Amino acid sequence: MTAQETDSLRVPAPRQPVWRGQAPVVAVVALGGALGATARYAAAVWWPAQPGGFPWATFWTNVAGCAVIGVFMVVITDVWAAHRLVRPFFGTGVLGGFTTFSTYAVDIQKLIDSGHPRTGLAYLFATLVAALTAVWLTVAATRRVLKWRRP
Repeated sequence: MTAQETDSLRVPAPRQPVWRGQAPVVAVVALGGALGATARYAAAVWWPAQPGGFPWATFWTNVAGCAVIGVFMVVITDVWAAHRLVRPFFGTGVLGGFTTFSTYAVDIQKLIDSGHPRTGLAYLFATLVAALTAVWLTVAATRRVLKWRRP
């Protein structure tokens, strides 16, 4: 029997509906996103941006969220064999809802439209540099701490 004939005799495995396999992932992303977005909203209410002023709440939310993403990704990839729903819940959901590219973009547009282009550009570049630096530093620091703690 040829390989082609053998392949034609195989019975295909029953397929699980796509939604059934993805439903738990979608649910935990939605739940995590609601938690993260609520925390971000609370920070914006607690520390509102003044018209034409630097949006500090969004800036620090994005930087802190990126720092936590750096730690989280090292821990779940290098240390902890996490449940399959941990990354979608915390990484995509909570931290994705907490950090905010859309508010960042809207803040920049508002600053430029209201006659504060320097503040808008400073915010654009400061957020980018600070967020990337936060991820890089926390990844490096987390790996260093974990390496130091290993026997």
